[in-house]
Amino acid sequence: MYIYWDTKWHIWSDNITKVMLSRSAQSLGYILNKNSKYADIMQEKLSSIYDFLIENRAYNKELQEKYYKSLVLSHNNIEDKITSLLYEIANTQSQPKIDNLSKFYRFIYEDQEALTSFQKFVERISNKASVLYYDLYHGLKNCDGRGPKTSALFVKTMFHLHNKNYDARLKLWRDAPVNISANDCLFLPVDSVIIAIFKKIENKSWTFTSINKEISKYYNGNEIEVWDDLWFWGFITQKVENKERILEWNPNKYWSMNESNKDPIVIKTIEEKSKIFLSLLI
Repeated sequence: MYIYWDTKWHIWSDNITKVMLSRSAQSLGYILNKNSKYADIMQEKLSSIYDFLIENRAYNKELQEKYYKSLVLSHNNIEDKITSLLYEIANTQSQPKIDNLSKFYRFIYEDQEALTSFQKFVERISNKASVLYYDLYHGLKNCDGRGPKTSALFVKTMFHLHNKNYDARLKLWRDAPVNISANDCLFLPVDSVIIAIFKKIENKSWTFTSINKEISKYYNGNEIEVWDDLWFWGFITQKVENKERILEWNPNKYWSMNESNKDPIVIKTIEEKSKIFLSLLI
């Protein structure tokens, strides 16, 4: 009697297990299929945005080059030029931690020689002899007063100054890489502007890390630098009303940038292109 009941129990238990496993497999299949569809949609949207950025590089490049010249060419030696960039980029933080930043500046001023080459600067901030932009980023990120966004922004700036696409007078370090090698990488300087763009693409909680991770699934090397143009198009197509971020052409934002091209024909062209850009986010 006991043996017979036990056998039936096991048979019944096995059937339940099979049903549960079958349902689990179906659920897993649904999840995988759903994730696959999401990945396809995201990849398609990112591809469309990337193509737009490639086609319209000239507008942000013109602005960036004017900005870099105002910071770099006004100084005579490399040390002052690098220091100018460090100060300016740190001040892009909405709430810079002055006490921590002052520690960083004191640290930098203690060894001015470290500002004269890429490798020396990386070694100064990370104790690592390297000429990788990846190590420059992580070295800065670990310094007082620096975060992921400002570190990525400085690294992106240094890459611009040395990738031979900008005025040759902006080049500062002889040993700075011209391209992003296979064992190196850039990080997109993600801020609230870029987060708002990705939230429009998919309404979820995006961060510096999750956005860089998403982009790096499909793009790498020098391609990441192209994505920096996303900030330009995002900045001029956003405004805040009643604490809500609204995405639309914002001429006031465009005019607020000293280096933006003020030619009426150019502005009209950028306005039309901004509408195309916004349509790609939907």
